[in-house]
Amino acid sequence: MAIASSSDIVVLALGVILAAAYLFRDQLFAQSKPKAVPVSSSKASNGSGNPRDFIAKMKEGKKRIVIFYGSQTGTAEEYAIRLAKEAKQKFGLASLVCDPEEYDFENLDQLPEDSSVFFVMATYGEGEPTDNAVTLCQNLSDDSFEFSNGEHKLTGLKYVVFGLGNKTYEHYNLISRNVDSDLNKMGAIRIGERGEGDDDKSMEEDYLEWKDGMWDEFARVMGVEEGQGGDSPDFAVTEISDHPAEKVYLGELSARALTRSKGIHDAKNPYPAPITVARELFADGSDRNCIHVELNTENSGITYQHGDHVGVWPSNAEVEVERLLCTLGLHDKKDTVINIESLDPALAKVPFPVPTTYVTVLRHYIDISAVAGRQILGVLSKFAPTPEAEAFLKNLNTNKEEYNTVVTHGCLKLGEILQLAAGNSLQGVPTPENTTSWKIPFDIIVSSIPRLQPRYYSISSSPKLYPHSIHVTCVVLKYESIENAQVKPRWVYGVGSNFLLSLKFATEGHEAPLIDTETEPSKVFYPKYAIEGPRGAYMQESIFKVPVHVRRSTFRLPTNPKSPVIMVGPGTGVAPFRGFVQERVAMARRTIEKNGPEGLADWGSIRLYYGCRSSKEDFLYSDEWPEYAKELHGKFTLRTAFSREVFRPDGGKIYVQDLLWEDRETVADAILNGKGYVYICGDARNMSKAVEETLCKILGEAKGGSAEVEGAAEVKLLKERSRFLTDVWS
Repeated sequence: MAIASSSDIVVLALGVILAAAYLFRDQLFAQSKPKAVPVSSSKASNGSGNPRDFIAKMKEGKKRIVIFYGSQTGTAEEYAIRLAKEAKQKFGLASLVCDPEEYDFENLDQLPEDSSVFFVMATYGEGEPTDNAVTLCQNLSDDSFEFSNGEHKLTGLKYVVFGLGNKTYEHYNLISRNVDSDLNKMGAIRIGERGEGDDDKSMEEDYLEWKDGMWDEFARVMGVEEGQGGDSPDFAVTEISDHPAEKVYLGELSARALTRSKGIHDAKNPYPAPITVARELFADGSDRNCIHVELNTENSGITYQHGDHVGVWPSNAEVEVERLLCTLGLHDKKDTVINIESLDPALAKVPFPVPTTYVTVLRHYIDISAVAGRQILGVLSKFAPTPEAEAFLKNLNTNKEEYNTVVTHGCLKLGEILQLAAGNSLQGVPTPENTTSWKIPFDIIVSSIPRLQPRYYSISSSPKLYPHSIHVTCVVLKYESIENAQVKPRWVYGVGSNFLLSLKFATEGHEAPLIDTETEPSKVFYPKYAIEGPRGAYMQESIFKVPVHVRRSTFRLPTNPKSPVIMVGPGTGVAPFRGFVQERVAMARRTIEKNGPEGLADWGSIRLYYGCRSSKEDFLYSDEWPEYAKELHGKFTLRTAFSREVFRPDGGKIYVQDLLWEDRETVADAILNGKGYVYICGDARNMSKAVEETLCKILGEAKGGSAEVEGAAEVKLLKERSRFLTDVWS
């Protein structure tokens, strides 16, 4: 038998391909109009068979409201659920609360005329939609996206918008404003004013001030009357006695954690990372704490990049757990196993795994350490043990000024307010003997207090140097509340940072020290936490673990090392920049190994502007920067501002923005001629704004104009080209 040559085979194969292409030319080359975002069609399947069809679900459940939420940390979802509950209580209207990531929007134009859609949208990062709302926002804004009517129109659609933002950020509530604008352009009709919550002041108060007027207009437009609803519970809590102990959640954050089975570690299944290093960064004798923690992620499957965030899942302080157990009269049956069932899963999902126990819910699953909201106090007043306690709560609920004075300034948690209303002392450890119990149904606690969320920290290491270790740089939040007629000043502790501090003490084998105050020297203790974890899962001999997951970020160095980099990060704002510098060090090592030090000759400069109080007290990683500078052979420059050590000629303090101005010629050259990148990390309220104003001034002067015109235009251009990035908080 003859053997075909390779050329014959090629010719034969080519012939087959061309023949197939000709036969199937209509299918292969049919033109189709591109959509903004690929979605599975709900035109073809408009029944209950399509799980992504929210219109079908609304009709099946006889719901007249659909609420979409764009949420990164869970807050927007909480407000979406609150709106759904209020619609039910006020008007008897059922709502479908939807994560937009789980639905298609082609049939949004099919919303029945007697229905409305709510958008509860958080603005994230640099004016971006939250991860779960990206597709929704693209579909609304892109004129090429067609609804089932074949057009990009939503004529007559009735909608409500509430935005969540922070005024210290430049793009305050941009996403909710964009959604409102896009809907308006398509012919939709907004009900009431657009609500905007400011997390820098009080999201809760902004919501309360907005919602009443919105509901009044909603009733008029929708033709409904208040009073048609009822005060029905969201959950049914049942005590059970025969459930297998090994299947009861005692703080585990996922089913995989309970069964100790392998799987991907993410926000839904955090990884208990062993702590390999935990040390204090501030000098001995400082009245503040800043801790450096190294988390071992080897064999976990977790990866990260410089600039990413690590989410740490804390528990509540034990004193607050005890306080609520006592005020709710649950202390003696805290370990009783309970099951919780949603009475309307479309409205309110059980926010944590069940079955569990009373104490577990308070310790691990709900945020009992937050300042109590004003609205919940009115709900709880009907369960007061005395008329005086009822009047106390009702006054706080209806009197905004009194609430701000007593609760907000006093930093009162729910358990403390219940104690105060009942005439109990807030001093000392709460016990059943010194604490009045309230007969509050536990389902109300579950539905009223939000889920305990992870606390996010900028990762302060590079995977190029530490591929299996995530470093955290965390300043510990501890301050005294403002005194008022009802409450004396007390120490207030941040949950996440003090949880990590407790782990540091345990890792070192030390007890938490006492805190001195003017009135009570050496009498106040740091809060204690159940750091051993559920069933001791977070402790192995002397090694402690902390549940974590990684959240991706766009806060990244330019890929080309020839681009100059300017980093501004005072205080713990330096954390990601430690990772940035390590990233460049790792790249420099490889370059030098291949080409010698001259391989760095055309690299751009890396300038870090860092500020703190004193070079001897809180200068973070002061021993590391000189070593990094050596390895980068003159490409790395550190500029420091010590606000309580070095002063201006007039006696004023020197901050990072002052150093930028001193270096204005170098900075302008790096940005304008070197096509450099600018990064800011840290305080959004003051520092970030001051630095941006200084950059406008520098660039305006360099362009021969003013900060307000030429300078602002250059900064705007930098942002548009992703050469000006921020990672800030308030």
